[in-house]
Amino acid sequence: MRGMILAGGTGTRMRPLTLVTNKHLLPVWKYPMIYYPLHSLKSMGITEIMITVGGESIADVMRLLGSGARFGVSLSYRVQDQAGGIAEAIGLGEGFAGNQPIAVILGDNVFDESLAPLRADFERSGKAAAIILKEVPDPSRFGVAVLDPGGNVAEIVEKPAAPPSNWAVTGLYVYPPSVFAVTRTLKPSARGELEVTDLNNHYIRRGDAAVFRLGGFWSDAGTFESNYRATSRLREHGVFWESELPADQVPAP
Repeated sequence: MRGMILAGGTGTRMRPLTLVTNKHLLPVWKYPMIYYPLHSLKSMGITEIMITVGGESIADVMRLLGSGARFGVSLSYRVQDQAGGIAEAIGLGEGFAGNQPIAVILGDNVFDESLAPLRADFERSGKAAAIILKEVPDPSRFGVAVLDPGGNVAEIVEKPAAPPSNWAVTGLYVYPPSVFAVTRTLKPSARGELEVTDLNNHYIRRGDAAVFRLGGFWSDAGTFESNYRATSRLREHGVFWESELPADQVPAP
């Protein structure tokens, strides 16, 4: 399995800071935001990772992370020329993924525990794709699961004004190598983007998506409010991968 971190976008919800830097280089507690998805993928046993990022900030991201060797991974980079949606960004990984499944994580997603058990559960499921849900108090900010009478996920709806449940889709997905053929069939939404919700619904309709309900902590960190929430949690509970960092990456006492 290979991994992708999607670190593009314009970061409008965190202006004015993002007028001068990439959102994913901003701090969550005491580490750059992008460290969190990087170590989440690493906790899944994924060491070959591609980062997609806007051309104006790719040099800054590369300066921070380099080849990835100091973090125990191998990194490659791909410029996303425009913000055309998550599904479009996923499509950029076709040559990188080859014939392997690919785990895709948004660059502002924060999990506070190893995701190794999640990978093991997915591989036991025999499904082609994985979608991870988390119950949240503000589901209208996310893709939201529509549940059938048996509690199974019937479909995902994107940022609904009246959410059908409190189960939000986190920004971590796993797809088979054939996902890139599917992304080429998608049509732009009313926002003019290729939506990851359409991609996920493709696998749900086929009955080929393993859906997991996350018990641990998860938050995006792409707004000032959610960044503060993630920072407060990590300040209290710590960072599970901190002991893996090179000494010069850890702030002095």
